[in-house]
Amino acid sequence: MHVSDGTYRSKRAEDALIAGGVLAGYPEIKDLQDLDSNNGVSRWSRWVSPDGRRQDTASRYLHPLLQDGAHENLHVLVQHKVLKVLLDEQGKRAVGVEFVANPNWPTAAEKVPESEETLTVRARKLVVLCAGAFGSPLILQRSGIGPTNVLCRAGVETVLDLPGVGANLQDHAFVVTAFKTNLEPHETADDLFTGRLTLEDALAKGDKRLGWNGIDVTGKVRPTEGEVAALSPAFQAAWARDFKDNPNKPLLLAIFILGCGSPIPCPQTDGEQTRADRDSSSFGINPTPPPGQYLSVGMGIAYPYARGHIRITGPGINDAIDHDTPFYSDAAGVDLATHAWAYKKLRELVRRTAIYGGELAATHPAFPVGSAARPSDGPAGCEVEDIVYSADDDAALEAFLRAGVGTLWHSLGSAKMAPREAGGAVNAALDVYGVAGLKVADMSIAPENVGANTAGTALVIGEKAADIIAGELGLGTKY
Repeated sequence: MHVSDGTYRSKRAEDALIAGGVLAGYPEIKDLQDLDSNNGVSRWSRWVSPDGRRQDTASRYLHPLLQDGAHENLHVLVQHKVLKVLLDEQGKRAVGVEFVANPNWPTAAEKVPESEETLTVRARKLVVLCAGAFGSPLILQRSGIGPTNVLCRAGVETVLDLPGVGANLQDHAFVVTAFKTNLEPHETADDLFTGRLTLEDALAKGDKRLGWNGIDVTGKVRPTEGEVAALSPAFQAAWARDFKDNPNKPLLLAIFILGCGSPIPCPQTDGEQTRADRDSSSFGINPTPPPGQYLSVGMGIAYPYARGHIRITGPGINDAIDHDTPFYSDAAGVDLATHAWAYKKLRELVRRTAIYGGELAATHPAFPVGSAARPSDGPAGCEVEDIVYSADDDAALEAFLRAGVGTLWHSLGSAKMAPREAGGAVNAALDVYGVAGLKVADMSIAPENVGANTAGTALVIGEKAADIIAGELGLGTKY
């Protein structure tokens, strides 16, 4: 798996953001992607090869084995969905899986069943679920493994009461705002995000931005003690308990994205401030901003306190899912306070950069008319005074955050590795409690969040799982 700069970096914007971070109190750190550095900004490397190809497990792990002619025992069946794990008559051992074809994927080369005909594959030694923080718990529950009350309501016979299956769901709650910049068209990804430059034309021109994801700078940041003192008593208590004496634990993951387009959720806001005041266009999940060059600032809570769940409501693969999203549901309101602090702090950072050209108003709170916090087009620079927010401004910010919070696609924890009596679903060898021959190897087993993009953690889980399985099967181990 390559980690590199890819084919392009927007150097002027990168330097400006690093300088803005320093002015905001966050020094440049050479490598924030190690396991110790924290509370600074960094020039970011990516899962991209030097020639600009995105690195993923399919192309780097799986496809080479399918194509080398030496692994005839490797079979990949695409466009099928696993319904449940098959268990022996005693319900003590996994002996296979039951699955169905995707009826919405007819092709000339594949015969797709017209009905939900179930198919099976048997396992002599082991079944390993790798369906992610949503998929694996649902498969287990449809197999009769999970909380008895959930299974009973869904009409599934309980084989094993395991309350931790589907509980403890976590995510990096994420909010994005956007800013205008004085950058040139080639210095952001806006042309690609908005379709002003088509993929075909970009390929024909050899545009180096195709090997770039628009993220050259990120940060892992913490508040100062003075900033903590200005926040709620509940936040202060959480900070003292979980962060103060853990200096390498970030409160927030800051992501600076050079562009505002379809990959960037720019929430719509309403209030006394009219759409015309904020911009001539309305924005939604797939916004098309007015022509220009933008900077989007993503704010992900590194260790949120909110917990959700994922549950079946019926035995079928197409039955509705009971999904409680883990956003702002912590009783003390610490996650919401974290995002409110982050909005103010990172807004000040951007206002101090040399590329700042004002806020893209449709992606910011609808602050009251006359408020000093309303979006503006300047000024910028190191001499700018911090914006002072009133109680009404804070109320508008809270409404904005509640309307705009979303996922960073970092779901985890819903079949966690922990003692069974502590809500665990798997043990240290990834075995599902109470069932032989069944393991889970994906982000659902992570008991707590990680202060990073979870892709690296998923790779580590996969590598370690392979090592555990190889050892159990007598094939030797790498580590």
